[in-house]
Amino acid sequence: MHTLNQGALRLFPLSCIALCLLSTPVWAQGFIEDSHATLTLRNYYMDRDYKDDGVKTAAREWAQGFIANMESGFTEGTVGFGLDVRGLLGVKLDSSPDRSGTELLPVNSDKQAADEYSRLAFTGKLRFSQTTLKTGDVSIFLPFAFASPSRLLPQTFRGTTVSSKEIDGLTFNTGYIDAINKRDSTNYQAMTIASPNGRFKGSAETSHLAYGGGDYQVNKNLSVRAYHVEVADLYKQSTLALLHDLPLGDGVLTTDLRSFFSDEAGSAKAGKVDNINASALLGYRLGGHRLSVGYMHSSGDTATPYISGTELMGMSEMTMSSDFLNAKERTWQAIYDYDFTAVGVVGLKGRLRYVRGDNIELASLNADDRKEREFQMELGYVIQSGPLKNLGLLARKSIYRNDFPAGAAFRDENQTRFLAIYTLPIW
Repeated sequence: MHTLNQGALRLFPLSCIALCLLSTPVWAQGFIEDSHATLTLRNYYMDRDYKDDGVKTAAREWAQGFIANMESGFTEGTVGFGLDVRGLLGVKLDSSPDRSGTELLPVNSDKQAADEYSRLAFTGKLRFSQTTLKTGDVSIFLPFAFASPSRLLPQTFRGTTVSSKEIDGLTFNTGYIDAINKRDSTNYQAMTIASPNGRFKGSAETSHLAYGGGDYQVNKNLSVRAYHVEVADLYKQSTLALLHDLPLGDGVLTTDLRSFFSDEAGSAKAGKVDNINASALLGYRLGGHRLSVGYMHSSGDTATPYISGTELMGMSEMTMSSDFLNAKERTWQAIYDYDFTAVGVVGLKGRLRYVRGDNIELASLNADDRKEREFQMELGYVIQSGPLKNLGLLARKSIYRNDFPAGAAFRDENQTRFLAIYTLPIW
């Protein structure tokens, strides 16, 4: 199942131009000398063991991913040009129709996972002073659309982004995106709104999204963030955040305040959008210990919207079994992190996390005042020396339960993930 996607085809002429430019040694100096390439190997096992009365009892798959990133430098001169190439390959190691659907692998109409899937994409780039423009296959790691690393291959987007650091302490970002390449897909497709539990009309597509905003480092302990995005004919969303570190005693008190304000946009093809999501996460870090407690409150008539295939950088980011972004939901969480470097075991880290949501409204299922909870455990280790130096090993486990009606998107489950990651420098 091989695909040279549309983005690659659109940027193929650009790669030809770049090769012509490189025939001149002066142009080639920065382009080649500052280039580098890496190959990342991701071995991923995922097991969703459902504990409710649904027909499907498990989603369980094992796959191997290969991610090649080749990034050029910039040609010399006031305006520098460059070209990046990304190649991705996913290979099935174990799956079957009765337990496919983990999103590690594409699945066809008879629920059979593909033996392999791949894509090749190009990104043209331009640099002027402290401003960089990229066009083609681009990544987004912004509050309203976080390209989650929680599956085998990363999702990417097709569009143009600009990142500027012309003002000291300020990183300004803006962009125009017209398609997404999801993590278990080989081609670009129109973006839609995430709609678990029928929150919105999930089949409604947008022609593009446009965004602008930035992060400002006020001082070494305080940063603020503000962004606005409009997803054409679906919704618009503004986000504000404040991150602060305060030395207190022998440790550091951390404050993380985030908010999202969402309404429908244009013709509102996905239906009504009316939501304010606000959260506060307070933590205290002392030695290898860090204890955090937080609260998130969702108000308005609908759930919090986000782009299908991505995550929202809110308080529930990187949960495993639910997004905790339902309408009216009130969410509490407690997190305990420990870095074993404090006791001499460099590279070993652990996490315990408990998240509980209540007052949930599921309008499409005629249910309200529902509850959900997730207990999460993680243990990760990066080998520090020897022939396997920098090999990362991660084990994640979640136990999730809710009192949602039958047919809900989030099901009672025990979920297990094992991940091995190794990045090799090519040059």
